[in-house]
Amino acid sequence: QVQLVESGGGLVQPGGSLRLSCAASGSITFRFSAMGWYRQAPGKQRELVARITTGGTTKYADSVKGRFTISRDNAKNTMYLRMTSLQPEDTAVYYCNTAPQTIAIGTPGQHDSWGQGTQVTVSS
Repeated sequence: QVQLVESGGGLVQPGGSLRLSCAASGSITFRFSAMGWYRQAPGKQRELVARITTGGTTKYADSVKGRFTISRDNAKNTMYLRMTSLQPEDTAVYYCNTAPQTIAIGTPGQHDSWGQGTQVTVSS
């Protein structure tokens, strides 16, 4: 239904910052869908770490609260994740996708398709 393209990842030192972007095709689907950022670390399950509703209400996993900020620009069909004070445990592939309220923070939900994701590596 939508095509998702994540970008902005990279290698940063602990304490560093990154801003991820998610470009989504299908304006109607994007505009009327709650969206979120998921991440999957090696050996771990993919988890929803941040959600933003169509109205702009946000929710975060405890592990990222206070450090990550999710936002969206419906006119550009784009979503963002500003990450600060990055730590090694934030190392993961980050994905964007729909994130309805039925998907609990910390869980992968169920999705028919995913984008390529963008790698975030936090290491000294």
